[in-house]
Amino acid sequence: MSDDKKAQRASDSPSVLDDNAEPRKKEKKPAVILRFAHLLGYSPGTVMSEVLEWVEVLAVAGVLALLVMSFVTVRMHVPTESMVPTIEARDSFFVDRITYRFRDAEPGDIVVFWHTDAVLIRSVDERLDEWVVLPGDRLTSVNGRTIYSVDDVNDVLATLSNGTAISVKVSGAPAVSVAVKTDDLQSLEDVGIVLREHRMRYVKRLIAVEGQTVHIRGGNVYVDGQQLADAAFDRFYSSTDPRMGFGVTPTQVPEGHWFVLGDNTNNSWDSRFWGFVDVRDFIGEPFFRVWPLNRFGVMNGYFGKGQ
Repeated sequence: MSDDKKAQRASDSPSVLDDNAEPRKKEKKPAVILRFAHLLGYSPGTVMSEVLEWVEVLAVAGVLALLVMSFVTVRMHVPTESMVPTIEARDSFFVDRITYRFRDAEPGDIVVFWHTDAVLIRSVDERLDEWVVLPGDRLTSVNGRTIYSVDDVNDVLATLSNGTAISVKVSGAPAVSVAVKTDDLQSLEDVGIVLREHRMRYVKRLIAVEGQTVHIRGGNVYVDGQQLADAAFDRFYSSTDPRMGFGVTPTQVPEGHWFVLGDNTNNSWDSRFWGFVDVRDFIGEPFFRVWPLNRFGVMNGYFGKGQ
Protein backbone atom coordinates (compact mmCIF):
# COMPACT_ATOMS: atom_id res chain seq x y z
CA MET A 1 0.00 0.00 0.00
CA SER A 2 1.35 3.42 -0.94
CA ASP A 3 2.29 5.97 1.67
CA ASP A 4 -0.47 8.29 0.39
CA LYS A 5 -3.16 5.65 0.91
CA LYS A 6 -1.84 4.83 4.39
CA ALA A 7 -2.00 8.45 5.36
CA GLN A 8 -5.53 8.75 3.97
CA ARG A 9 -6.68 5.66 5.89
CA ALA A 10 -5.13 6.94 9.10
CA SER A 11 -6.94 10.24 8.72
CA ASP A 12 -10.25 8.42 8.22
CA SER A 13 -9.76 6.17 11.25
CA PRO A 14 -12.18 6.90 14.13
CA SER A 15 -9.40 6.14 16.61
CA VAL A 16 -7.60 9.31 15.65
CA LEU A 17 -9.26 12.31 17.28
CA ASP A 18 -8.92 15.93 16.43
CA ASP A 19 -7.36 17.72 19.39
CA ASN A 20 -9.84 20.55 18.92
CA ALA A 21 -12.92 18.29 18.78
CA GLU A 22 -15.35 18.58 21.71
CA PRO A 23 -15.80 15.36 23.73
CA ARG A 24 -19.14 13.71 23.20
CA LYS A 25 -21.47 14.32 26.17
CA LYS A 26 -22.82 11.26 27.90
CA GLU A 27 -26.52 11.04 27.27
CA LYS A 28 -28.60 11.23 30.45
CA LYS A 29 -30.62 8.11 31.14
CA PRO A 30 -34.31 8.62 31.79
CA ALA A 31 -35.57 8.11 35.34
CA VAL A 32 -36.46 4.57 36.36
CA ILE A 33 -40.12 5.50 36.64
CA LEU A 34 -40.10 6.82 33.06
CA ARG A 35 -38.44 3.67 31.75
CA PHE A 36 -41.06 1.63 33.57
CA ALA A 37 -43.79 3.80 32.03
CA HIS A 38 -42.34 3.18 28.55
CA LEU A 39 -42.36 -0.56 29.21
CA LEU A 40 -46.07 -0.26 29.95
CA GLY A 41 -46.59 1.51 26.65
CA TYR A 42 -47.10 4.98 28.17
CA SER A 43 -45.11 7.93 26.81
CA PRO A 44 -45.61 10.95 29.08
CA GLY A 45 -45.13 14.47 27.79
CA THR A 46 -42.54 16.93 29.06
CA VAL A 47 -44.58 18.20 32.00
CA MET A 48 -45.74 14.75 33.11
CA SER A 49 -42.19 13.40 32.79
CA GLU A 50 -41.01 16.12 35.18
CA VAL A 51 -43.80 15.26 37.61
CA LEU A 52 -42.96 11.55 37.50
CA GLU A 53 -39.27 12.24 38.11
CA TRP A 54 -40.17 14.24 41.23
CA VAL A 55 -42.44 11.43 42.37
CA GLU A 56 -39.49 9.05 42.09
CA VAL A 57 -37.19 11.39 44.05
CA LEU A 58 -39.74 11.81 46.85
CA ALA A 59 -40.44 8.07 46.98
CA VAL A 60 -36.74 7.23 47.31
CA ALA A 61 -36.31 9.90 49.99
CA GLY A 62 -39.29 8.50 51.89
CA VAL A 63 -37.96 4.94 51.78
CA LEU A 64 -34.53 6.07 52.97
CA ALA A 65 -36.09 8.06 55.81
CA LEU A 66 -38.15 5.04 56.83
CA LEU A 67 -35.07 2.81 56.85
CA VAL A 68 -33.12 5.32 58.94
CA MET A 69 -35.97 5.70 61.44
CA SER A 70 -36.45 1.94 61.64
CA PHE A 71 -32.86 0.74 61.90
CA VAL A 72 -30.46 3.63 62.52
CA THR A 73 -31.96 6.39 64.65
CA VAL A 74 -35.23 7.76 65.94
CA ARG A 75 -36.16 11.21 67.19
CA MET A 76 -38.16 11.40 70.40
CA HIS A 77 -38.92 13.62 73.37
CA VAL A 78 -39.62 13.12 77.07
CA PRO A 79 -43.09 14.34 78.09
CA THR A 80 -42.49 14.06 81.86
CA GLU A 81 -39.94 15.22 84.44
CA SER A 82 -38.76 11.72 85.33
CA MET A 83 -35.19 12.36 84.09
CA VAL A 84 -34.72 15.91 85.43
CA PRO A 85 -32.12 17.45 85.55
CA THR A 86 -30.37 15.29 82.94
CA ILE A 87 -33.28 15.50 80.51
CA GLU A 88 -35.92 18.17 80.94
CA ALA A 89 -39.57 17.70 80.07
CA ARG A 90 -40.14 18.24 76.33
CA ASP A 91 -36.45 17.88 75.44
CA SER A 92 -36.12 16.45 71.94
CA PHE A 93 -33.22 14.22 70.90
CA PHE A 94 -32.05 11.51 68.54
CA VAL A 95 -31.58 7.91 69.65
CA ASP A 96 -28.83 5.67 68.29
CA ARG A 97 -30.34 2.33 67.32
CA ILE A 98 -27.68 0.75 65.17
CA THR A 99 -24.45 0.58 67.19
CA TYR A 100 -26.15 -1.36 69.98
CA ARG A 101 -26.60 -4.26 67.61
CA PHE A 102 -22.85 -4.75 68.13
CA ARG A 103 -22.31 -3.70 71.76
CA ASP A 104 -24.18 -3.73 75.05
CA ALA A 105 -25.51 -0.86 77.11
CA GLU A 106 -23.79 -0.48 80.48
CA PRO A 107 -25.00 0.55 83.95
CA GLY A 108 -24.97 4.33 84.14
CA ASP A 109 -26.11 4.77 80.52
CA ILE A 110 -29.40 6.43 79.68
CA VAL A 111 -31.45 3.90 77.74
CA VAL A 112 -34.60 4.01 75.63
CA PHE A 113 -36.91 0.99 75.56
CA TRP A 114 -40.47 -0.10 74.89
CA HIS A 115 -42.65 -0.44 77.98
CA THR A 116 -46.29 -1.25 78.64
CA ASP A 117 -47.81 2.01 79.78
CA ALA A 118 -51.31 0.63 80.32
CA VAL A 119 -53.35 -2.56 80.02
CA LEU A 120 -56.58 -1.74 78.21
CA ILE A 121 -59.74 -3.72 77.55
CA ARG A 122 -59.94 -4.32 73.82
CA SER A 123 -63.36 -5.95 73.73
CA VAL A 124 -65.97 -7.47 76.02
CA ASP A 125 -68.25 -10.41 75.32
CA GLU A 126 -71.91 -9.38 75.01
CA ARG A 127 -72.87 -11.44 78.04
CA LEU A 128 -70.71 -9.16 80.23
CA ASP A 129 -72.46 -5.91 79.29
CA GLU A 130 -74.26 -5.80 82.62
CA TRP A 131 -70.92 -5.19 84.39
CA VAL A 132 -69.03 -1.91 84.48
CA VAL A 133 -66.27 -3.20 82.18
CA LEU A 134 -66.21 -1.57 78.78
CA PRO A 135 -63.88 -1.53 75.75
CA GLY A 136 -61.26 1.16 76.22
CA ASP A 137 -61.24 0.94 80.02
CA ARG A 138 -57.85 0.78 81.70
CA LEU A 139 -57.42 -2.34 83.82
CA THR A 140 -55.72 -1.42 87.09
CA SER A 141 -55.93 -4.54 89.25
CA VAL A 142 -57.06 -8.16 89.40
CA ASN A 143 -58.00 -9.56 92.82
CA GLY A 144 -56.33 -6.57 94.44
CA ARG A 145 -52.97 -6.92 92.67
CA THR A 146 -51.84 -3.95 90.58
CA ILE A 147 -51.53 -4.83 86.90
CA TYR A 148 -48.67 -3.60 84.69
CA SER A 149 -48.91 -6.09 81.81
CA VAL A 150 -51.07 -8.89 80.42
CA ASP A 151 -48.55 -11.34 81.88
CA ASP A 152 -49.35 -9.92 85.33
CA VAL A 153 -53.02 -10.78 84.81
CA ASN A 154 -52.22 -14.34 83.85
CA ASP A 155 -49.83 -14.68 86.80
CA VAL A 156 -52.58 -13.61 89.21
CA LEU A 157 -55.05 -16.07 87.73
CA ALA A 158 -52.50 -18.87 87.98
CA THR A 159 -52.18 -18.32 91.74
CA LEU A 160 -55.91 -18.47 92.47
CA SER A 161 -57.51 -21.62 93.85
CA ASN A 162 -60.50 -23.16 92.12
CA GLY A 163 -63.70 -21.62 93.36
CA THR A 164 -62.12 -18.20 94.04
CA ALA A 165 -64.06 -15.25 92.69
CA ILE A 166 -62.12 -13.28 90.06
CA SER A 167 -62.52 -9.54 90.50
CA VAL A 168 -61.25 -6.89 88.14
CA LYS A 169 -60.95 -3.16 88.64
CA VAL A 170 -60.76 -0.56 85.91
CA SER A 171 -59.79 3.06 86.36
CA GLY A 172 -62.57 5.19 87.78
CA ALA A 173 -64.85 2.30 88.78
CA PRO A 174 -65.15 -0.13 91.69
CA ALA A 175 -63.93 -3.72 91.44
CA VAL A 176 -66.43 -6.18 89.98
CA SER A 177 -66.57 -9.97 90.02
CA VAL A 178 -66.49 -11.48 86.53
CA ALA A 179 -66.10 -15.23 87.08
CA VAL A 180 -65.09 -18.03 89.40
CA LYS A 181 -61.69 -19.68 88.96
CA THR A 182 -61.67 -23.16 87.41
CA ASP A 183 -59.00 -25.35 85.86
CA ASP A 184 -60.12 -24.26 82.38
CA LEU A 185 -59.91 -20.56 83.16
CA GLN A 186 -56.36 -19.44 82.34
CA SER A 187 -56.94 -15.87 81.15
CA LEU A 188 -59.60 -13.17 81.18
CA GLU A 189 -60.22 -13.95 77.54
CA ASP A 190 -61.73 -17.23 78.73
CA VAL A 191 -64.53 -15.23 80.35
CA GLY A 192 -64.96 -12.85 77.41
CA ILE A 193 -62.60 -10.00 78.28
CA VAL A 194 -59.91 -9.42 75.64
CA LEU A 195 -56.97 -7.26 76.71
CA ARG A 196 -54.36 -5.26 74.85
CA GLU A 197 -51.21 -3.47 75.95
CA HIS A 198 -50.54 0.18 75.17
CA ARG A 199 -46.77 0.45 74.75
CA MET A 200 -44.63 3.57 74.78
CA ARG A 201 -40.96 4.50 74.53
CA TYR A 202 -39.53 5.09 78.00
CA VAL A 203 -36.26 6.84 78.89
CA LYS A 204 -34.48 5.83 82.12
CA ARG A 205 -31.00 5.21 83.48
CA LEU A 206 -29.69 1.66 83.49
CA ILE A 207 -28.82 0.65 87.05
CA ALA A 208 -28.21 -3.10 86.99
CA VAL A 209 -28.23 -6.02 84.58
CA GLU A 210 -29.15 -9.70 84.84
CA GLY A 211 -27.77 -11.52 87.88
CA GLN A 212 -27.00 -8.36 89.84
CA THR A 213 -28.77 -7.51 93.10
CA VAL A 214 -30.16 -4.00 93.62
CA HIS A 215 -30.95 -2.37 96.94
CA ILE A 216 -31.99 1.26 97.48
CA ARG A 217 -31.49 2.52 101.01
CA GLY A 218 -30.73 5.85 102.62
CA GLY A 219 -31.12 7.61 99.28
CA ASN A 220 -28.30 5.60 97.68
CA VAL A 221 -28.29 2.65 95.27
CA TYR A 222 -26.27 -0.46 96.01
CA VAL A 223 -25.53 -3.12 93.40
CA ASP A 224 -24.13 -6.39 94.69
CA GLY A 225 -23.50 -4.62 98.00
CA GLN A 226 -21.42 -1.79 96.47
CA GLN A 227 -22.72 1.78 96.46
CA LEU A 228 -22.95 3.37 93.02
CA ALA A 229 -20.86 6.50 93.50
CA ASP A 230 -20.12 7.66 89.93
CA ALA A 231 -21.36 11.07 88.79
CA ALA A 232 -24.21 9.38 86.89
CA PHE A 233 -25.68 8.26 90.24
CA ASP A 234 -25.00 11.43 92.25
CA ARG A 235 -28.56 12.08 93.44
CA PHE A 236 -31.01 11.05 96.14
CA TYR A 237 -32.98 7.90 95.32
CA SER A 238 -36.43 7.71 96.87
CA SER A 239 -37.64 4.35 98.21
CA THR A 240 -40.48 5.13 100.60
CA ASP A 241 -43.58 4.92 98.39
CA PRO A 242 -45.67 1.95 99.61
CA ARG A 243 -46.38 0.99 95.97
CA MET A 244 -42.71 0.21 95.38
CA GLY A 245 -42.09 -3.51 95.32
CA PHE A 246 -38.65 -3.80 93.68
CA GLY A 247 -35.27 -2.59 94.85
CA VAL A 248 -36.50 -1.27 98.18
CA THR A 249 -35.30 -4.59 99.58
CA PRO A 250 -32.46 -6.56 97.94
CA THR A 251 -33.81 -7.54 94.51
CA GLN A 252 -32.02 -9.77 92.01
CA VAL A 253 -32.42 -8.87 88.34
CA PRO A 254 -33.63 -11.93 86.40
CA GLU A 255 -31.93 -13.29 83.32
CA GLY A 256 -32.47 -11.23 80.17
CA HIS A 257 -33.67 -8.17 82.09
CA TRP A 258 -32.53 -4.79 83.43
CA PHE A 259 -33.32 -2.63 86.45
CA VAL A 260 -33.80 1.04 85.53
CA LEU A 261 -34.52 4.26 87.42
CA GLY A 262 -35.39 7.81 86.51
CA ASP A 263 -32.92 10.44 87.70
CA ASN A 264 -35.78 12.34 89.34
CA THR A 265 -36.85 9.45 91.56
CA ASN A 266 -39.43 11.53 93.41
CA ASN A 267 -41.35 11.74 90.13
CA SER A 268 -40.47 8.67 88.08
CA TRP A 269 -42.47 5.60 87.13
CA ASP A 270 -39.71 3.01 86.91
CA SER A 271 -38.45 -0.40 88.02
CA ARG A 272 -39.21 0.31 91.68
CA PHE A 273 -42.91 0.05 90.80
CA TRP A 274 -43.27 -2.32 87.86
CA GLY A 275 -40.15 -4.45 87.94
CA PHE A 276 -37.75 -5.13 85.12
CA VAL A 277 -37.10 -4.23 81.48
CA ASP A 278 -36.88 -7.10 79.03
CA VAL A 279 -33.61 -6.61 77.12
CA ARG A 280 -35.48 -7.47 73.92
CA ASP A 281 -37.45 -4.23 74.36
CA PHE A 282 -34.29 -2.10 74.25
CA ILE A 283 -34.31 0.49 71.45
CA GLY A 284 -31.07 2.44 71.86
CA GLU A 285 -29.44 5.36 73.64
CA PRO A 286 -29.94 9.11 73.29
CA PHE A 287 -26.89 10.74 71.74
CA PHE A 288 -27.79 14.18 70.35
CA ARG A 289 -30.17 16.77 71.75
CA VAL A 290 -31.79 19.09 69.21
CA TRP A 291 -34.17 21.00 71.46
CA PRO A 292 -34.07 23.33 73.29
CA LEU A 293 -31.44 25.22 71.35
CA ASN A 294 -29.62 26.43 74.46
CA ARG A 295 -28.76 22.78 75.25
CA PHE A 296 -28.22 21.67 71.65
CA GLY A 297 -25.46 19.08 71.30
CA VAL A 298 -24.09 15.68 72.30
CA MET A 299 -25.64 14.05 75.37
CA ASN A 300 -25.28 10.90 77.48
CA GLY A 301 -21.45 11.20 77.35
CA TYR A 302 -21.86 9.62 73.98
CA PHE A 303 -18.61 10.06 72.11
CA GLY A 304 -16.60 9.17 75.20
CA LYS A 305 -18.07 5.66 75.32
CA GLY A 306 -15.78 2.73 74.80
CA GLN A 307 -12.61 4.77 75.38
